[in-house]
Amino acid sequence: MSAAHHGHPVPVDAIDRASGGIETELGWSLTVLQQGYARVAFGAVQGVPGGPRGYQVLVAVTTEEPSSQLALSHRLGIDKTQMTYLIDALETAGLVERRPDPQDRRVRQVHPTDLGRSSLHGARHKLREAESVLLRDLRPEEQAQLRRLAARVALGAGTLPAAAGRDDAELNYPLAAPERSRRANPRRRDHATTPTKTES
Repeated sequence: MSAAHHGHPVPVDAIDRASGGIETELGWSLTVLQQGYARVAFGAVQGVPGGPRGYQVLVAVTTEEPSSQLALSHRLGIDKTQMTYLIDALETAGLVERRPDPQDRRVRQVHPTDLGRSSLHGARHKLREAESVLLRDLRPEEQAQLRRLAARVALGAGTLPAAAGRDDAELNYPLAAPERSRRANPRRRDHATTPTKTES
């Protein structure tokens, strides 16, 4: 068994970039990174109903303007039926509440409760600690750079055309809308949304 399987990561310098081996493939790296993230993230946010998806819903409703379930479904790329179950679970736990939209009372918006805000704060702290373990081979400034670069790529990924012969119409892609996170409302921009040093 290799050293990496014993918990000792292989130095990146050990990768022969000129070889064209599997470690030089972006797809391989992204897949391994996603699998590693899933392992650490699930444990960090398991206290939130719905796990990582429930956590994302809490982030969205706490840091952005109030949205309907359908709008949240489009924003996060979550099937609308699954979103209903997520909101139900979060509401049962007392983390969010549905309120009529002041502009259209036929629509119900999802709002965070005080308990939801404090739960997000705790889950975010645990998740950042877990992420630091995943990114342990990067210096703090490299971790910050990776976050920025990944976000930049993600903002454009949703606008890519479908591959020839493939219909992506039924797939749920998150909606990149960074302007929704740029509000200066002090009531909603509380301690739960304060970035860590590695996110600057």
